[in-house]
Amino acid sequence: MNLERLLALYEQVADAPDAVARLRRFVLDLAVRGKLVAQDASDEPASELLKRIAAEKARLVKAGEIRKPRDLANGESLELPFDIPASWRWCRLDAVGAIIGGGTPSAGKHENFAGPGKGIPWLTPADLGKYRDLFIKRGSRDLTEKGLSTSSATLMPAGTVLFTSRAPIGYVAIAANLISTNQGFKSIVPYVLDCSRFVALAMQTFAPEIDARAPGTTFKEVSGKIVAGVPFPLPPLAEQRRIVAKVEELMALLDRLEAARNAREAARDRLTAASLAHLTVPDIDPAEFPANARFVLDKLPELTARTEQIKSIRQTILNLAVRGKLVEQDPTDEPASELLNRIAAERMGIAKKTGAKLKKPITRDVKFAEVALPNGWVWSQFDELAWKITDGDHQTPKREVRGRYLLSARNVLDGQIDVSNVDFVGEAEFQRMRSRCDPDRYDILISCSGSVGRVAIVDKDNAYVLVRSAALVKLAFGKELSGYIQKVLLSDILKEQIGVRSKAAAQPNLFLGQIRQLMLPLPPLAEQHRIVAKVDALMALCDRLEAAIAEADTARTQLLEALLHEALAEPNARLEAAE
Repeated sequence: MNLERLLALYEQVADAPDAVARLRRFVLDLAVRGKLVAQDASDEPASELLKRIAAEKARLVKAGEIRKPRDLANGESLELPFDIPASWRWCRLDAVGAIIGGGTPSAGKHENFAGPGKGIPWLTPADLGKYRDLFIKRGSRDLTEKGLSTSSATLMPAGTVLFTSRAPIGYVAIAANLISTNQGFKSIVPYVLDCSRFVALAMQTFAPEIDARAPGTTFKEVSGKIVAGVPFPLPPLAEQRRIVAKVEELMALLDRLEAARNAREAARDRLTAASLAHLTVPDIDPAEFPANARFVLDKLPELTARTEQIKSIRQTILNLAVRGKLVEQDPTDEPASELLNRIAAERMGIAKKTGAKLKKPITRDVKFAEVALPNGWVWSQFDELAWKITDGDHQTPKREVRGRYLLSARNVLDGQIDVSNVDFVGEAEFQRMRSRCDPDRYDILISCSGSVGRVAIVDKDNAYVLVRSAALVKLAFGKELSGYIQKVLLSDILKEQIGVRSKAAAQPNLFLGQIRQLMLPLPPLAEQHRIVAKVDALMALCDRLEAAIAEADTARTQLLEALLHEALAEPNARLEAAE
């Protein structure tokens, strides 16, 4: 495979998930396998370079410039992960350079530290987190001479390959000057410093595998022994220089390709956002709206190339629906004011029948309700539509391994109840909890803790109980109203009004008082049904678009995988610059 073919095929795989990142790893893989540049028979072979490295190591030890490294091999033989050219040699990483850890002086003693540029350069993994250059001079803090001498930090020469060994594993840079690190590094000081660039390139390639070998789960750290024992493919020094130059050339090319792709995506995002925003501006001419809406809906496949774009389209559909812009109004429909009168009578009837105590409506948010609605619509406060709004049980329920469904906020997803990770309670506990909160078919559930404001309609009678992180709304005429009310709550109406309290808290909450005083735009009942049908049809279209995008992504990914497999399997694979 040559560079011309890669460029010819790039547009076919450019939109594959992580395409450029995969291609970067592909270039590095070819580099360390000897497949990136041609071998030159006149190069001094790696076997001779290994002799020079061993001699330089012995000289440095004898001169006292480095301590004699410990032998960490323990007689273990190298497991060779892939084939390399005949002029290369496999060796352990610690045969190429000394593996050096780091240290941190007492943080409580300010005299151990200095500002950047005022002491001895010192790095922590955080200093490399957003660092994109290969060479680095210093971190956010320096050490003083005292700080260096009272810690296990080691002053290492320019050319040292800095490799983070924890929090996280795998950042790579090269020291541009004398430098030290904290204990989050296992750095490599090449015995022949001319090898630094290739060693750094190889460490970038091997970082995922090294990370996979590190013990631990929540906090992983790789030992010096693991780093020292990494099988290292050593090319002739002249070839190392050609490989590094070619990698730099190809990475620059991939930078340009990535920038071009990002520019295309940004332009598409702006077009999509502008098209959707034009539909929702308050002062849009009603006569122009149908044509604009048809244009956007017809162009949806062209406007969307990523599944995350579908999310904003779904939200726009909901916002249009609950503002009366998705279906036409019918002057023969019973007005919503009459529907409100019937709801009020129904609420009173339920209260008399069940003994439920209807709460007095909380003061209306008049300012919000001043927003104009279509003819026949009214603003209604949520507690005017419901005969019961409550949260789940306040006691800590006794959970069982199996039993009846116990729902919390995490089980309330937008549009559905998720029981894949549900808890359970026994029958007695289930009946006790339902005396307070008894969700049944067509009731509405709202998540009130964590990711607040998710909404679902209960799909079964006598099937669930709730803990207090979820709220229950029992509507009058629930069967007729719940579909539309759910759409309202999933639109931006809820977000615009609740302005989640305690935003600074680790876990925001939605309170029952906020739910009760929500102002909802209420259309005639017949129009509600038309809105729900239209929204469902458009959401199904969005589902098909998402499926098509996912299918296209899968096809691009499979093509990319095939290309990479072909390139890595081809014995004489080359990526050479086009003439």
